[in-house]
Formats: sequence, C-alpha cells, structure tokens
Amino acid sequence: MKLQMVDVVGQYRHIKPAVDAAVLRVLDSGQFINGPDVGELECTLAGYLGVKYAAGCASGTDALQIAMMALGIGPGDEVITTPFTFVATAETIGLLGARPVYVDIDPLTFNIDPRLIEAAITPRTRAIIPVHLYGHPADMDPILAVAHKHGLRVIEDAAQALGASSGGRKVCSFGDIGCISFFPSKNLGAFGDGGMMVTNDQTLDTRMRMIAAHGSTVRYYHEILGVNSRLDTLQAAILRVKAPHLDAWNAARRKAAEQYTALLKGTPVTPPSTEPHCEHIFHQYTIRAPRRDELAAYLKERGIPHAIYYPVPLHLQQAFAMSGGRKGDFPVTERAAAEVLSLPMHTELTQEQLVFIADAIKGFYGIR
Repeated sequence: MKLQMVDVVGQYRHIKPAVDAAVLRVLDSGQFINGPDVGELECTLAGYLGVKYAAGCASGTDALQIAMMALGIGPGDEVITTPFTFVATAETIGLLGARPVYVDIDPLTFNIDPRLIEAAITPRTRAIIPVHLYGHPADMDPILAVAHKHGLRVIEDAAQALGASSGGRKVCSFGDIGCISFFPSKNLGAFGDGGMMVTNDQTLDTRMRMIAAHGSTVRYYHEILGVNSRLDTLQAAILRVKAPHLDAWNAARRKAAEQYTALLKGTPVTPPSTEPHCEHIFHQYTIRAPRRDELAAYLKERGIPHAIYYPVPLHLQQAFAMSGGRKGDFPVTERAAAEVLSLPMHTELTQEQLVFIADAIKGFYGIR
C-alpha cells in the first residue's frame, strides 16, 4: 500500500482546474509582486479569523520576526515561549538579539503550561509566544491574564493551527499579533513558502507592513529598518482558491483523527487529546508511544511514513547552547520528545489506509 505523510498532490488534483486557472491569470497579468490577489487574500483571512488587519509576508518564520520587530523587541529583551516547537519560534527571538525563556508544557496538549509562565517573568520580559502545536489551541485565557497583569505583549504562533478555535474564537484573534505559515504541508498550504501576520491594532499593522517592505511606505523612502518579505501574487492566488475549502479539509482531518483513535483503542499508545472548549485541526496526529524508536523502525520496514515532531527540545539544541540549557530543566517536554510519534495525516486518507496503519501498530505491540 502506497502511503504518504502528507498528500499535497492528491489534494491539488481535486481543485486542479481552479488552481491552474488562477496561476495562468497571474502569469497573463504580469503582476507578480503585490498583485491584487495578495490584498484579496488578506481581506479573506482577516474576515475568516475575525480580526481587522492581515498582512502577507514570505514565510511563517518571517511573520514571527516581523511581529517582534514591530513590537520593538531587541537586544537584552526576554521572550517567554515553549521549548517544544519548531526552531523558528526561538530562532527569530535569538536573531533579534533577545533571549528565549522557556516554560514547560502541558502533558496532554503539548502546549505551553500557563500555570508556569508567571514564575518565568523578569524585568526584561517583553512578550509571550504561545504555540498552538499540532493544531490544538494553547490555553489563551490564562496566558492573556498573566500578560495583562505584567504589561506583556502576546504573539500567537499559529503556524500549525489555522482554523483551530477555542471557546468559539479562532486562534490568531486572541493576542496582539497572530502569525501564520502557508508552507505546502500546512492545512492551508501554498505551492511554496508564504506567511501572514494578523492583528486588531492598526498601528501594528502599518508598522509590520513597513518592516516587510524595507521599512518603507513610499518607495525609496525608508523610515525604519526593515526586511524584504513579500507574499508573492502567485502564492496568494493559489491560496485564494484553497481558502474556501479550509473548514472542510480541517473537518476531514478531525474525522481521520477520530478513526485513528478508535482503531488504536486497546493499544499501549496514547492518542492526542482535545480540550472540551477547543476545536483541534490536527495538523499532526501525534501519539505517545512506548518503545517509540522501535515502533518507528517497525513502521518504516512496512512502508508506513511517520515523523517525530520534535526529537530534541529547543533548550537542548546546540544552536541555543549559550543559554545554558541542561537535560532535566523541562521534564515534561523532554519526556514528550522521547515518546511522540506523528502518523500520516492529510485530507486524502482512506479508511483502508487508516486500518492498515493501525493494524501495523497493533502488530508491533503483539495485539491481534
């Protein structure tokens, strides 16, 4: 059986005529940079998320960096975040000369544990970056409460969670700024890199747009230091075609997750959990597995793709060695890094494929 971790080609085939027409329309227009599709997509997603402003950029990583630049975060500042996430979250903090300060995670959701944040705040703390990991919303109400108490800004890293919601509100609508990635494997993925920053603050929106355009609002007149970070028109046109399908695609992922969980019942693995007030969009279906590395090898032998997100917590990464992180600093994170395993998850999964994957896991653990 042929299986893929993410089937972007299969998804494309369902909408091929509309995508191809959108691409050809942009090619015929010659408006490859800042064409009308960019603004149209920004309006569409701002409305979808329930925010006032949205600004495209070149990647989710750029979105994080530009968001922090817009908030004036720089050398000597501290930003609180999770050690259990993709490197971009902390990488962008470090690139600005600030210091990532980690807080351990909740063992059920894998997101930052709000109960531990206040103890990590110092006079240098400027912001908190919660990550909505795997598509499950972070617990935003207590995060916002502690941020408000201490006068801190909140940047939501929603690279894996576009469309997820908590208490009926979409992620990206809680904090000062929300950051989105359109990497091809995301639930709403481009055919290349792309990102977006969203906010309800007009001043922040203006500043982020300036930063993304070399610190300029008028060409060749540069008011502040900026970067070159554009969402190109071709990607925006493709994303405009895909955006109306996002809720249906997320629902398909939830259905596949429910089937996985039912099929794996009775095995030693722990399926992902969803908090009652949250709507998970399952960018990943991530289990905790005893003898994880042996199971991974067993699945590989049988042609079943899988991934470990993430095998080394950020506080133990060599790139952040200057921060002095040591094993044992964040035990919940470190245990998760040793146990998590993500199974194939995309909109094209069939019941037959899900059963095949689950049966292989049962076979590994000697369950028939």
